Amino acid sequence: IYDPFCEEMDAKRAHELRIVGVGWAACEGALISPPDSVKTQEERPFRVFTPFFKALQNTDGMRDPATSQPHDGAWRAPVAWPDTLEIADLNLHPPLTPSGADWTQGFNLATPGERGARKMLRQFLREGLADYANGRDRPDVNVTSRLSPHLRFGEISPHRILLELNKAVAANPRLSAPAAKFRSELAWRDFSYNLLRQQPRLHTTNFRDDFDSFPWRNDPVALRAWRRGETGYDLVDAGMKELWTTGHMHNRVRMIAASFLIKHLLIDWREGERWFWDCLLDADPANNPASWQWVAGCGADAAPYFRIFNPITQAAKFDPKGVYRARWLGGDLDSYVRADKAGTPNADPRRRLIVEHSFARQRALDAYQDRNRHESD
Repeated sequence: IYDPFCEEMDAKRAHELRIVGVGWAACEGALISPPDSVKTQEERPFRVFTPFFKALQNTDGMRDPATSQPHDGAWRAPVAWPDTLEIADLNLHPPLTPSGADWTQGFNLATPGERGARKMLRQFLREGLADYANGRDRPDVNVTSRLSPHLRFGEISPHRILLELNKAVAANPRLSAPAAKFRSELAWRDFSYNLLRQQPRLHTTNFRDDFDSFPWRNDPVALRAWRRGETGYDLVDAGMKELWTTGHMHNRVRMIAASFLIKHLLIDWREGERWFWDCLLDADPANNPASWQWVAGCGADAAPYFRIFNPITQAAKFDPKGVYRARWLGGDLDSYVRADKAGTPNADPRRRLIVEHSFARQRALDAYQDRNRHESD
């Protein structure tokens, strides 16, 4: 993993092994191509995704993933295994809550390990890929790959994913378009690590230092409401409930929830990044902060400051029947459809809004425009 902490740890282990005469070799498997291998014609790191992706497509890792695959047969077991513990002996499972509930009971979306990763990939190629390009933004349907936790912990490599993806397209050319979209999404992970290499403190430091003086609000009450899924905006709250219950959140909803914290509440993006880091099963040292900085506008290839997701219209567009919201907030589907038609933020008028949308949007625009004016002075 090209994470500064892991790289430092690997360097220490390599040094210790060399001292005792043991060889050390690092094999690329975490990314499509190492961060330092994809650069501009001027030999500089990329700061914009589109040209980065174009260059990445010309690398061996993207063109011929089969050459990067590890041994696919059966590995020989050692003559003698060292003494060890059973997994159960480590007491890794968290204790029950005071109420007696097991708060990890929803963390069962995937089976950890290489076998679980391969199974998830096969399921996605068989059931989700065909509708991926059109359906990936819909949290109410299951067409995303759910491979991010497996990638995060090295249970499957992007080379394996690309190899199987290419096989699927060869068998069914109609999958070419959704496969191309999936490749670009997979490449965002490489791009995030490219940014992490440029800014090793990506989770705490603005990529663009002109954001260092941004007037973030200190509002613990609003922050707590956002974390608990009590903002009064159904799509945001459903996403935060999903996150807490499962350790996962649909990517479209992640952007909406992040935008709400940053732009509706004007709370520092680092607060959201820390919460996601604590809650997400796929929390990644590059993807997580890079995505938060993208939404905040302080990243390298950032969303424009005036892009403020409207959680009301986003709910109507991407969860048109209320399936996703009803799954995490309860209630009948018709109530969400009626709320969407009325242009209201939630299906239950008794739920209080912590901030009104038009007011929050204008406040964010003013704050960002003031920052831009100060920078130009």
